[in-house]
Amino acid sequence: MDKRLFWLALGSFTISTEGFVISSLLPDIARDAGISIPLAGTLITAFALAYAIGTPILATLTGEWDRRRVILWTLVFFVIGNIAAALSSSFELLLIARIIMALSSGLFAATAQGAAVALVDDHHRARAIAVVVGGNTVAVAVGAPLGALVATIAGWRGTFYAIAGLGALAGAILWYRLPRAIVGTRLPLKRRLAAAMRPGVMPILVTTLLALTGAFTVFAYVAPLAIQGAGLSQIALPGMLLAFGVGAVIGNIAGGQAADRFGATRTVGWSLTLSAAMLVMLSVVPAFLPQHIAGPALMAMMVPWGIVGWAFPPAQASRIIKLAPDAAPIVLSLNGSALYLGVALGAVVGGGVLRYGAPADLGLVAAAFPLIGLGIVLAGRMLARPVAMPAE
Repeated sequence: MDKRLFWLALGSFTISTEGFVISSLLPDIARDAGISIPLAGTLITAFALAYAIGTPILATLTGEWDRRRVILWTLVFFVIGNIAAALSSSFELLLIARIIMALSSGLFAATAQGAAVALVDDHHRARAIAVVVGGNTVAVAVGAPLGALVATIAGWRGTFYAIAGLGALAGAILWYRLPRAIVGTRLPLKRRLAAAMRPGVMPILVTTLLALTGAFTVFAYVAPLAIQGAGLSQIALPGMLLAFGVGAVIGNIAGGQAADRFGATRTVGWSLTLSAAMLVMLSVVPAFLPQHIAGPALMAMMVPWGIVGWAFPPAQASRIIKLAPDAAPIVLSLNGSALYLGVALGAVVGGGVLRYGAPADLGLVAAAFPLIGLGIVLAGRMLARPVAMPAE
């Protein structure tokens, strides 16, 4: 395995750490800015929208550029965005900084996977992409809890400074290690949109959006759920994120294996079903249990929630590749955009729940989305079954 892939994975780890740690920082940011937590949640919505919409556009515009140059510039802007966030004197400036981070993160992710494929032979392409994308999973398991821990010691601005330093380190290593003249291929937006219109692709994209909407209705506001809903302290947030991250690693591995053994559609169906059940329980526990029991119970639920939630992405990716194997990079990028649109919508829905309800209501509202997604999956399976012809 080419060792340069692991340095690309370090870049993925860095940008994903920022993306996942932000939910634990919202209460502190809201307090310092003098705004509500739902309004602070627009930091997640703006990031996700910029990522989902901006990535395919920027990837198209830079498709034929040297991969090394694009990767280095994305990390430069990512570091600038984090420093700007740490130095921001207003919520509006922080919002702009997160949009800069989103655009650079999305373009890095797309370009890093293309560079990884170029560094290996044809027989190791899938493994190369898995190594780079693996940085995202490690970020959930390790990066986000560490970022939350830094925030408890040095404040939320300290977390952005730390991520900026890690991004600068990744950029310096990749500047030294990546070869020049890795040229990509330009894929027109028209071709990307045409792939979305293939039979069966759009229902999968909608299901991805719904699954992530449900997950981030809660995950975006896990801090108020833990602190106000279950009575946990701020110092418990790194532990909660660590527990969720451990479950995410297990779920990511198990989801891929289950898709291969039992079928991708069946795995997605079970993931959506169990995710809905977990989301309901995330409301039931703080609503009906005393806080001295609800807090530990909520922390314990993070592991199984991470498992069932993160079993979804690899199985869903397998489904969409099976539908369009000749356009795998395009449909996977579309699935990624649907994923981030779901993150954006989830942050909006969760913010609305907090405005008109309580943190304990988040899970009940969130559960509706994976259940609707499950309905789409089951309807697709029924329509795909051959219709028996009546005997003459």
